[in-house]
Amino acid sequence: MTTAAAPAPKYAVGSLVHARGREWVVLPDSTEDLLVLRPLGGADVDIAGVLPGLETVVPATFAPPTPGDLGDQHTAGLLRTALRIGFRAGAGPFRSLASIAVDPRPYQLVPLMMALRQDTVRLLIADDVGIGKTVEAGLIAAELLAQGDARGLVVLCSPALAEQWRAELRGKFGIDARLVLPATIGRLERDTPYGQSVFRPDGAYVVSTDFIKSPRHREDFLNNCPDLVIVDEAHTCVADSTAQVSARTSQQRYGLLRALADDATRHLLLVTATPHSGKEEPFRRLLGLLDARLATVGFESRAGRELLAQFFVQRRRADIREDFQDGAHFPSSRDTAEVSYALHRDYRALLADVLAYARETVRSADGALQQRQRWWSTLALLRTLSSSPAAAVRSLNTRAGVQEADTPDEVDRTGQVTVSDPADTDSTQSADEVPGSLLPTATSTTEETGSDGPEGLDTEEKARLVAMAEAARKLAGPTRDTKLKKLVAMVTDLLDSGYRPIVFCRYIATSDYVADHLKKVLNKKGTEHPVAVASVTGELSPDMRLNRIAELTGADENGEPAPERRVLVATDCLSEGVNLQESFDAVIHYDLAWNPTRHEQREGRVDRFGQRTDTVKALTLYGADNPVDDIVLKVLLRKHERIRRATGISVPVPQQAESAMQAVFEELILSGETPSFEQEGLFEREQLPAAEQLELAWESSAEREKASRSLYAQNRIKKEDVATEVAEIRAALGTGEEVTEFTRRALGALRGAPADRKQGGFTAHTDALPQGLRDAVTAALGPRHPRPVVFHDAPSAPRGEVALTRTDPVVAATARFVLDTALDEKFPAWQRPARRCGVIRTDAVRRPTTMLLVRHRFQLSLPTRDGEIRPQLAEDARVVAFQGRPEAPQWLPDEEALALLQARATGNSDPAFATDHIASILAALKTGLMDELRLRSKAAAAELEASHHRVRTAARARLAGLKAVPQGDPDVLGVFLYRPAATIQLGADA
Repeated sequence: MTTAAAPAPKYAVGSLVHARGREWVVLPDSTEDLLVLRPLGGADVDIAGVLPGLETVVPATFAPPTPGDLGDQHTAGLLRTALRIGFRAGAGPFRSLASIAVDPRPYQLVPLMMALRQDTVRLLIADDVGIGKTVEAGLIAAELLAQGDARGLVVLCSPALAEQWRAELRGKFGIDARLVLPATIGRLERDTPYGQSVFRPDGAYVVSTDFIKSPRHREDFLNNCPDLVIVDEAHTCVADSTAQVSARTSQQRYGLLRALADDATRHLLLVTATPHSGKEEPFRRLLGLLDARLATVGFESRAGRELLAQFFVQRRRADIREDFQDGAHFPSSRDTAEVSYALHRDYRALLADVLAYARETVRSADGALQQRQRWWSTLALLRTLSSSPAAAVRSLNTRAGVQEADTPDEVDRTGQVTVSDPADTDSTQSADEVPGSLLPTATSTTEETGSDGPEGLDTEEKARLVAMAEAARKLAGPTRDTKLKKLVAMVTDLLDSGYRPIVFCRYIATSDYVADHLKKVLNKKGTEHPVAVASVTGELSPDMRLNRIAELTGADENGEPAPERRVLVATDCLSEGVNLQESFDAVIHYDLAWNPTRHEQREGRVDRFGQRTDTVKALTLYGADNPVDDIVLKVLLRKHERIRRATGISVPVPQQAESAMQAVFEELILSGETPSFEQEGLFEREQLPAAEQLELAWESSAEREKASRSLYAQNRIKKEDVATEVAEIRAALGTGEEVTEFTRRALGALRGAPADRKQGGFTAHTDALPQGLRDAVTAALGPRHPRPVVFHDAPSAPRGEVALTRTDPVVAATARFVLDTALDEKFPAWQRPARRCGVIRTDAVRRPTTMLLVRHRFQLSLPTRDGEIRPQLAEDARVVAFQGRPEAPQWLPDEEALALLQARATGNSDPAFATDHIASILAALKTGLMDELRLRSKAAAAELEASHHRVRTAARARLAGLKAVPQGDPDVLGVFLYRPAATIQLGADA
């Protein structure tokens, strides 16, 4: 027979208990029947659940220091910093900042402030490429989860970016998300109990948008989707109702988002650097997902502007550059230039032949359908020939995709996707295949038209195309391909200047062709400095792309670092989402994009936060006598750049761009027998009304864009509103200088032998570290990480290296090890660089002065959006000091107490003398000293409550029920006595 257990005592969040032979802190989510506990000084991975009805749980107090556990002058600083770095339940108003591995800039907290103003968070974050939209969305997600306002999270993105999103969530925000992709769904379903969904409302997932929109998975996802959704590249999920490009795919994506947004309780974050493609309707549909009124409201009115400001935030690079004046890695400028080359005579002759062929075939077309088919096939041939001989050969041996179209409109839709770079295309992930240019003639048989190659053509046309393909094949190599020759010179100059370039190409065939020739030319026999070259294209799966980049930029299997002289050749499959700033700092546009936004996206891969090169390079290569390049430059790229320089704004391509480009290409193809690049005045306004209309529309858009900046939310919430709170949080958690000094000093004491680097920061050897810390470093950096380990004095670091920030995994592991060994005297002396006591002779004081390192714990009651009160744990570390005897202390101001951490020892103290004095101070802690510490704990609680009140007031969040209450007596972690330096040495401690 059994008896019921006695009712379990109730413990407040933040209180100390003893169970299972150790001390624990009570965490939120604890109940009368189940206590959620974290070991005192432990990490989140050590959290455990304890059943008070079955296990012995009693109140506990923090053990005081042992008087004889004495350290030197550096002990107090090491112990204090280790404690603060280890905080994961910070006391500040932004609950997530203590537990994330990123140090946000003040401007990145503005979207978070906007989110805190809303009961259900609905935001469109549209900051420029490279300034941290992922961090901003992650901050909101981490804060909503930390405060309990969201239970779970899902990120919808392209499959190519899924792994990067998962790594960002895990590495920076501590969110372990599951990948839901075609390649993973089978395993996930096998691991899920029968009859249950792969998705749970309290789970975290990174999901392929196109995969989950399919009918098979859509309803299950909608029924079990978490209450917080982030949509990456959200502009690809909406399309104009008259759109000709990817309309069906965009409509399916939009339907999925519309169904998610219809749940009024679901938080929705839309993320894109290009919210407006130049067409108003898709932009309005995007805004309508946030609030139905935004789809129709006029932004000219004050009411419309105020409504928009609640949901939309967009900052340009110029708006935030001043936030990076503190040494954080962000390029101060982008050095752009155009570089021209002249076609080889053989290349020019082939281009003339292609133009003549295009002119003849389009003019001789029979009916509108055949004319549009021939138009797009010849345009594809012109573009591929402008790209490379390899692309032209491929095009001349591939059937045109427009052949399958049944109407002129369908031909145009297919042609725009395969040949152009339209603004409203849904993705760049699979757009780098060479478009075919072969079309059957009217005399071809059905059987003949079903195969690739020129077999489906009449004899004369077949011979002509075969001759052009053979001529293109003979152009390969830097002798006749002067574009390639010029590229070799450009790459060599960049490498010699210390740059590491990415060469962007339009087609897979061109990328592979360029990479192959660069490998040969740059690594000729006898080359003093070999160059690593790799090609990454849409032919590779997303995982394979990342692996190939890692092979080029990461350490090899022996731990040797990547070569400094390296070149990445890629198609636009890498122009979006993939961050390359850690390994590259220059971009060459080998092929001109037919959309200026694509150039911005390419350059944004290196010109972004985390780039250590102060000035990045962006070079545009073009043929001075190539009419195709001439059209793209004059009609699109130069106008875009001129408007950007004049206004400081990258304005989307207007809707008229496609028609203007077609008009100019028609002028090129259908003009007289002389190729257009030999004619004068091709681009005069009176000859090109379509181009003139485009320029007027573009300038009008630029003026509207400038005016619209007053509508955006960052003008309503200033970053200065949160800068004070951010500074206080940073100070409470440890400044960058403190973290750097702590890490270097601790690793030095632990036999890591740190050594300065000319570039800043230092290196340290990990093989001699204590086993526990060595294992933690290996877990963070990988077993093949470079040795010695590089520690960067910056907020970010390349893979396999360490950023000297409090949330870097290696820094955090070092702090945890230092704190754990300080609290446990069983470790060998050399593994305990921090101690809990010390007596220091110094000329920094004139009277005996005692410093106490104190930890406060609070139960923080936060009002939630649904009107409830949610308890949270908050921790804070303070340094307090008094002069005189402990029985009659004279307390010092906080700034004087903190100054003691910098005091330098000028003499030794006798250990027996030091032990006796520390013992007397510890005895006084049980009486009057603790009374003072309790008062200070109450004062700290009041400060904490006021800080939360200020932020919530700025965010217009609920205040009723906000409360901070100290839990138990403060923990005294360290006791340090500073004695004046003796003027006459009478003894060890006279």
